[in-house]
Amino acid sequence: MLFECRNISFRYPDAEDYVFRDLMLKVTEPGLYGIFGPSGVGKTSFAKIVTGGIRDFSGDIRTEHLNIFLYSYNLERLPGWSSVRRHIDKITPLSKNGLKTELIEAFGIHGYLTSRFSKLSLGQQNRVNLIRYLLQDFDLLIMDESLANVDELTKEEIILKIKETFPMACFFYISHNVVEVSRFCKQIYVFRDAHKQPQIQIVKGLDFSRGQQVEKKDQEIAMLEIMNAS
Repeated sequence: MLFECRNISFRYPDAEDYVFRDLMLKVTEPGLYGIFGPSGVGKTSFAKIVTGGIRDFSGDIRTEHLNIFLYSYNLERLPGWSSVRRHIDKITPLSKNGLKTELIEAFGIHGYLTSRFSKLSLGQQNRVNLIRYLLQDFDLLIMDESLANVDELTKEEIILKIKETFPMACFFYISHNVVEVSRFCKQIYVFRDAHKQPQIQIVKGLDFSRGQQVEKKDQEIAMLEIMNAS
């Protein structure tokens, strides 16, 4: 066991309905894990509970060999007047300069390192922000729609690069894109309404890596299982 949630229950102050009631989730090995489900079922609340942004919940979170938890999310903003290069260099330790160069190339942002953050498109901003998190020390990184507004080919290259570069880390990849989570994730935790039990259904993903072949039929089966579980 690397990470386990036991009987997590939570509701926002003054709210009648629970976001979670006795939620259970376990991760036993490193990899990329999908978090999928319709809006309002608590995916972002779960991310904040795991990373300490929400503390007034009941239940237990237990970990082994996971100490540093980070949370990257869509539309996270940095000071617009500063350049992309300055934002990235500011948080990069000297020991990770080689990794910085690799990620800049794989993420396709080399051409606008001198641009101000505010001048970038939403997809470019998300890529810059995600690189900043990947250059920090972490054991578990939650990516909450962190690649929204990024074109599909670039997104695939980024996800494959992350899987290749951090084989011993854990990632929770929150996405509404059933194609992505079915194709790239080891398992998909399908979040459902708190009134449904269990609140999480687990579907096996294809865990695609570079050089592998995925049959169209297998992809369709995985996608259908995810949609049926939600």
